[in-house]
Amino acid sequence: MTMQLSLLPNKETMYQALVSKDSTFEGVFFAAIKTTGIFCRPTCHARKPKAENVEYFGNSKEALDHGYRPCKVCHPMEMKGTVPIWLKPLLEEIEARPSIKINDQSLRDKGLDPARVRRWFKKNHGMTFQAYLRALRINNAFGQIRQGDQVIQSAYSNGFESLSGFLESFKNSTGFSPKESKYKNIISVTRIPTLLGPMIAGATAHGICLLEFTDRRMIETQVERLRKYLKAELIPGQSPFFEKLSEELHLYFEGKLQKFTVPLEIPGTDFQQKVWQVLQDIPYGYTRSYKEQAIAINNLKAIRAVATANGDNRISILIPCHRVIGSDGSMTGYGGGVWRKQWLLNLEQKTAG
Repeated sequence: MTMQLSLLPNKETMYQALVSKDSTFEGVFFAAIKTTGIFCRPTCHARKPKAENVEYFGNSKEALDHGYRPCKVCHPMEMKGTVPIWLKPLLEEIEARPSIKINDQSLRDKGLDPARVRRWFKKNHGMTFQAYLRALRINNAFGQIRQGDQVIQSAYSNGFESLSGFLESFKNSTGFSPKESKYKNIISVTRIPTLLGPMIAGATAHGICLLEFTDRRMIETQVERLRKYLKAELIPGQSPFFEKLSEELHLYFEGKLQKFTVPLEIPGTDFQQKVWQVLQDIPYGYTRSYKEQAIAINNLKAIRAVATANGDNRISILIPCHRVIGSDGSMTGYGGGVWRKQWLLNLEQKTAG
């Protein structure tokens, strides 16, 4: 689907975002500089042009079609959060063998610079490459123990050289001992690139329990609440739900999917459950006010509480809190940023029906 100019914010807003390098506009627009013939991300650190020398496009294809070249500073052809080509073979190897151990020399043998790999994981996962591998092995071991494997068997099959080292790493990562695994939970987490920036996804054995933009305000608070509700720790890992979620998100952003089918796990109070359910009942391409949402749960006096519950939603897009707006049609607050909200609504209204 080719995004039309009408899906974009006004030019004054986009220029201000370009000048201030506002990361919340990543994926919303690309800025093409008439005097240089290049196009950039909103966050590009190259020297900023005069407003009259900039035109805006909704995607890189439109910019290329108009004769602009991608900037060599900000690399606008790479979707924010996308795994770089040089790293893909390594991640595919890890995905195929989550218990694998790879040291710096192994990376060099693969033609990779350990420092470069370390920087990418630190920037994109908040941990070093070795910490990421260790977390994957712990996650894998947790699943094996839950399925009946012995602790010692799981330790050695996941590359740990000693049982004591495994026990210490396991407890440091999860907060509980391996023997307690049958009575505890882990939330597997991964990152999913989208047109509007990377999202963090979390899954339990029952379904997706977390989907948020990584720069969402108060995301730490949301994660902590989820951790307490499910009595679980978040650890990088794989889930059978992630592939389906990625596929459905891709189709959604292409304007080709209106209803998600990936299973969800949505812990919360009874009131929050009601609010989140009626959010899922708002048709694709439509919006409701907070007052209409309160009426939908048969509690007209709960308008403010409904707004709070909307803000507590931890599964963006799939539970479409972006479809709730002010009674006057205004774009009210949205954890992922108001312009993301506007973009999502514009997409749905353009492709509905």
